[in-house]
Amino acid sequence: MATNPPTGDGHRNGAVRGRSQTHNPKTNRWVKRDTGTGRFIDQKADPRPFKGVRREK
Repeated sequence: MATNPPTGDGHRNGAVRGRSQTHNPKTNRWVKRDTGTGRFIDQKADPRPFKGVRREK
């Protein structure tokens, strides 16, 4: 049995790879960035950070 029950409970097993997030103080939003290319991928609609994504310093 190599399952991680319960499924669909909103948690991630392990961290997101190849991504990081940084805070944009002008819009007060968190932006997800690809660590390989450095391009911005996604922006949060609310002011809370992404779950499971490492933060840049």
